[in-house]
Amino acid sequence: QVQLVESGGGLVQAGGSLRLACVASGSSFSFNVMGWYRQAPGKQRELVATCTRGGYTNYADSVKGRFTISRDNAKNTVYLQMNSLKPDDTAVYYCKGVYSTTYWGQGTQVTVSS
Repeated sequence: QVQLVESGGGLVQAGGSLRLACVASGSSFSFNVMGWYRQAPGKQRELVATCTRGGYTNYADSVKGRFTISRDNAKNTVYLQMNSLKPDDTAVYYCKGVYSTTYWGQGTQVTVSS
């Protein structure tokens, strides 16, 4: 059974940094696309960043220049380096992997205090 497990969330002051990691287990394949989404209270889940197996990246406008997505295909792991965090970045961050079907992690809470 394929599982995605996120880690690295927490509480940080505005202007600070966090690094999220998502490890995929139970798969014999490398995801075509891995990415991060987030959902703030009362809002819909939204794209943060994605990265293809070949390294093509895509970012939401709100995080461009502050967040960096990367992945280690050999480890089936995707990372999200988040710098210059703002209170508006507060949300549950979910990892997503796509290979024939879509897999989601359980999420990790990121809270940015002002």
